[in-house]
Amino acid sequence: MEIKITTQDNLQIVAIEGDIDSSVASDVTEKIVPLATENAQVILEMTAVEYMSSAGLRTLLSMHRQATNNSAKLILVGLSEDIKDTMSVTGFLDFFTTADSLEEAQKLL
Repeated sequence: MEIKITTQDNLQIVAIEGDIDSSVASDVTEKIVPLATENAQVILEMTAVEYMSSAGLRTLLSMHRQATNNSAKLILVGLSEDIKDTMSVTGFLDFFTTADSLEEAQKLL
């Protein structure tokens, strides 16, 4: 699991590489949730995430709650079809704005 955070003004681009399961979810949560500060703009670039367990879904839900509480904008980029399907079936996909590319996500901000 690798997380790379790039900052451009008020925009945080978080590139996540590797599976998000119970063994890493708490570390991911600790690193990304605090980024959703007041009026922040956060893009989670997840192209290199092939698998996400229920612990990963909880991480995303925590991020969503933090963003909502702080009037921050959050966009998920590059979700695999499997992750989209899982998020759709569980109803999680409805909470998030998604994009296929970083360029598309930046336009949505």
